[in-house]
Amino acid sequence: MAEASLSAIRSLPSWLLGRAAARGRALVADALAAEGLKLWHHVVLSAVRDLAPVAQADLGRSVGLDPKDLVGVLNDLQAAGSVVREPDVKDRRKNAVSLTPEGARLLKRCEKAARAANDDLLAPLSEAERDQFMGLLIRISGTDG
Repeated sequence: MAEASLSAIRSLPSWLLGRAAARGRALVADALAAEGLKLWHHVVLSAVRDLAPVAQADLGRSVGLDPKDLVGVLNDLQAAGSVVREPDVKDRRKNAVSLTPEGARLLKRCEKAARAANDDLLAPLSEAERDQFMGLLIRISGTDG
């Protein structure tokens, strides 16, 4: 009976998506580790590039990271010279976060590493299958891409 149950679970799209996501996260995490970063460091660096200068609280909300966890990530990134926190010109009581030139270079390396890891993840698929797969993922994820 247990075997039938496992086969039923393993045939669920949610199970397969979870397994694929875990494999993808592991591949990207390994690639980023070569640059000395974790996944959240990469997410925050990318968001800072796109939003800068960005108030620290707005940054946390935009990436869905708890404020206490964000402080730790920003401390790491600031210690490495990748971001700076300065008083927000709109509200001096807040910190605004921006990338440094070194942070921009690091982000480019990380983006290249993450793309390569995702290419490894999708290696079994043809180019046309990759395009179709991405389109389907966008549709079922509820995002607009």
